[in-house]
Amino acid sequence: MRTIFSNQSEQFTFIFDLDGVIYRGWEPQPSAIETLHLLKDMGHFVRFYTNNSASSRNSYSTKMAKLGFPTPPEEIMTTSYATAFYLIEQGAVGKTVLRIGGDGIREELEAAGMHCIAGDQEPDAQPEFVVVGIDREFTYAKLARAQHAIFDGARFIATNRDSSFPIENDVIMPGAGCIVAAVQTSCGVAPYVIGKPETYAFNKILESTGSDAAHAVMVGDRLDTDILVAKNAGARSVLVLTGVNNRTDAEEAPNDLKPDFVMETLGEMLI
Repeated sequence: MRTIFSNQSEQFTFIFDLDGVIYRGWEPQPSAIETLHLLKDMGHFVRFYTNNSASSRNSYSTKMAKLGFPTPPEEIMTTSYATAFYLIEQGAVGKTVLRIGGDGIREELEAAGMHCIAGDQEPDAQPEFVVVGIDREFTYAKLARAQHAIFDGARFIATNRDSSFPIENDVIMPGAGCIVAAVQTSCGVAPYVIGKPETYAFNKILESTGSDAAHAVMVGDRLDTDILVAKNAGARSVLVLTGVNNRTDAEEAPNDLKPDFVMETLGEMLI
């Protein structure tokens, strides 16, 4: 880890993506849990930031504990939670939000005091916001409901634009960006995007640890989200090759997508 630190006596905030970095599905990635424990034992902040909006922070906290690194929800940033945080700042408490996405969105928005409805609920409701994330039960009817709500003036918010995400056995699945693109195409309105590579949630993590970007390291598996958000925020970046992008991708990437470090597995951070 000497290559990452200019001064090993300084405290850093390490922000790890989850899918493809710490695990794929329920399959832990090589040396991931050991690396997390080492960094924490060294006195660094260890935080997690996933663009996946399907689950709540409580769900991810439970999963991390089962994988061997107990983590309180407060140390996990999801785009569902970040969306709730953003909507609070927009004065949305008590207002109606149409959800195209999983229970993670519903749980986080309801916990923040919003009235969250699914695409097939309360057909006469007039939502002030439309929040779109990954939805494994996406239908034409949900698309039409989102389109009409946006036509009627609802603000369109996307949790993220990820085109895909990795799971076990080297399988790549369609991501929330596919659904966001469908809604955008239907209404002709571009969404406000919460997740990586935008810096909104990333900066919230730094605020929570009292760190600045110069003392932050983003560790991820995607150039267009994890590495780019680090570049946008002014932080250091590590691409780990256990997820979406490979070494050739990193070598051929333009400067704004080129990581500071490339590692086959997180085990290289133990050196």
